[in-house]
Amino acid sequence: MMMHPEQVRKIIAEGIACEHLEVAGDGQHFEALIVSGEFAGKSRVQRQQAVNEILRQHFNSGALHALSMKTQTPAEWSETRG
Repeated sequence: MMMHPEQVRKIIAEGIACEHLEVAGDGQHFEALIVSGEFAGKSRVQRQQAVNEILRQHFNSGALHALSMKTQTPAEWSETRG
């Protein structure tokens, strides 16, 4: 079963409070920009582990193969946008 980017976006949004969330992909490989205040004080690895945990059952079932993610706090996101 292939997943649609909107399904991945919905699962992430249900698992973590997001200020901004973008998901793109082809059904197997996805890219996400996840902006959440919950990332404050966490390392890049800790942030990715939190997102991977939300999606774990989908990775384990084979529905989701690869997710490349950029995780930022609202302040970091604001800085990158200038």
